[in-house]
Amino acid sequence: MAELASMQKYESYKDSGVDWLGDIPSEWNVTPGFNAYAENKRNNKGMKEDRVLSLSYGKIIVKPKEKLVGLVPESFETYQVVEPGDLIIRCMDLQNDKTSLRTGLSENHGIITSAYLNLKINERFDSKFLYYYLHSLDTTKVLYKFGTGLRQNLSFQDFYRLPVFDIPKNLQTAIASFLDKKTAQIDDAIAIKEKQIELLKERKQIIIQQAVTQGLNPDVPMEDSGVDWIGDIPEHWEVKKIKYLTKIFRGKFTHRPRNDPALYDGQYPFFQTGDVARANKFLYEFKQTLNEKGLKVSTLIPKGTVVITIAANIGDVAILDLDACFPDSVVGFSPYKEMDRDFLYYALGNMKQQFMDSSIKNTQMNLNVDRIGSNSLCQPPIEEQVKIVEVIENKSKAIDDAVELQKQQIEKLKEYKTTLINSAVTGKIKVPGVV
Repeated sequence: MAELASMQKYESYKDSGVDWLGDIPSEWNVTPGFNAYAENKRNNKGMKEDRVLSLSYGKIIVKPKEKLVGLVPESFETYQVVEPGDLIIRCMDLQNDKTSLRTGLSENHGIITSAYLNLKINERFDSKFLYYYLHSLDTTKVLYKFGTGLRQNLSFQDFYRLPVFDIPKNLQTAIASFLDKKTAQIDDAIAIKEKQIELLKERKQIIIQQAVTQGLNPDVPMEDSGVDWIGDIPEHWEVKKIKYLTKIFRGKFTHRPRNDPALYDGQYPFFQTGDVARANKFLYEFKQTLNEKGLKVSTLIPKGTVVITIAANIGDVAILDLDACFPDSVVGFSPYKEMDRDFLYYALGNMKQQFMDSSIKNTQMNLNVDRIGSNSLCQPPIEEQVKIVEVIENKSKAIDDAVELQKQQIEKLKEYKTTLINSAVTGKIKVPGVV
């Protein structure tokens, strides 16, 4: 942000006459959008093109043929033809989606769904500059001022008289080139930090894996555990099947249809599989509750139980921080007295791959209680389990703090990128090299 504040300004400014644009350089003018672009409605009748394009995270990408499954049309003749330099805008559902990037610049010939708006750029305008301009209106939420209908959809009419800048094309190109270079540098910096986050998370997982399978003392005598994925363990440890170390609870929900309103809005918290995945160790935030009728078709699992998902995204683990109900896609483990609850949590969390390997391979991988209970895990002496948990959590906190710092820096870089683009395309800063 300091770099942005130090950048050169234009000599003088004037009121643009548009409240969300504010002041603009005195030599700049605005013009209605129809002078800069036209709606492009080239159809694909006769299959003129077969390269399918997609708008993804603000970029127009070529969709691989192997991914052309699922929700695809019977014929791609219903799609519209796209050429390099076309601007693509996703106009639907502004009311319910204020996070997606809605604008993209095509670099390829191809076709894209006719549900998107395709703008053909006038030769007096630089398509990359207009892309950055519309992208800025997207990220700063100016586009959300427009739109009609219940779901606030955009149409070409919203862009027809949209104010755009009427400035020399060479100036547009210079601004776009500057932004290409600077945004690439910012994206590279973000990618480096994202890689650092991945490495930190991998380091955390290695610490947990080593602690729950090998202990804390590297000099202790070791022996073969008899379990391939565990390997050698301290010779004073034991390896036992989960069913001998815990009491196992199976979530259930036997009523159909499951969304019957007569079962909900009572006093019993009801968690779904996704809630377990989102928990940060302890599970306590819930969106649904069951009433007495709902409880009769489910089961109440007690507070302190370690729960794990056994369908869809297998192996997500959390500790239940209140009595609650679950569907049959979740299993709970209440440790016996020689198994520490938090050690069990980390040990089970370390077994995600083993659970996936032992799952039933059908259209949707899933586990059953017998398969889970037959998996083995390490059982150190209880006092050693407690010490292992203490070390794991101290080291994990340091790593989590480092991850959070990287995330904060990524957010600042993203904010800087948004502000830089907006400042450059609206003349709030004068990019280097512009006379």
